[in-house]
Amino acid sequence: MAEPHPNAQSADAQTYLQRAIDLAVANVADGGGPFGAIVVVPDGRVFEGQNRVTRDNDPTAHAEVVAIRRAAAVVGFDLSGAALYASCEPCPLCLAAALWARVASVRFAADRQDAAAAGFDDALFYEYFDAGKDAHGEGSLMPVARSAVAGRERPFEAWNAFEGRTEY
Repeated sequence: MAEPHPNAQSADAQTYLQRAIDLAVANVADGGGPFGAIVVVPDGRVFEGQNRVTRDNDPTAHAEVVAIRRAAAVVGFDLSGAALYASCEPCPLCLAAALWARVASVRFAADRQDAAAAGFDDALFYEYFDAGKDAHGEGSLMPVARSAVAGRERPFEAWNAFEGRTEY
């Protein structure tokens, strides 16, 4: 994995985190959730995101995901070396998005307990992932199970056979 953006541990981190907080506060006034995020790519470009879940009726439109989408639309889907700054500790969805984007570092201001005190309790999600895949059967928060389907390997065979694929 790429080295973290050089500003990830510097005084600039405080500036980016303060900006993420300002974005979150402004978003509340605009009818959105209290979350803001910034992606800083290695060349210094900054991409901002605010939580748009309720405004867009999109449960994946978390501030971090919005910032990652904006950065990827300009830079490309590989954000190696980028830093993500968030007003609050990223949830599992946002952490997964940052991992898929190959973000090098994540810094946040408020933590999950601060969010829970305001009614944004992600504890069930953390517990769900902490439980491991064997705990996701019937009766769990959200059952996840593999089904035997003929041809399940066909998409991967097509992928491996396609010479024009873009690796990621």
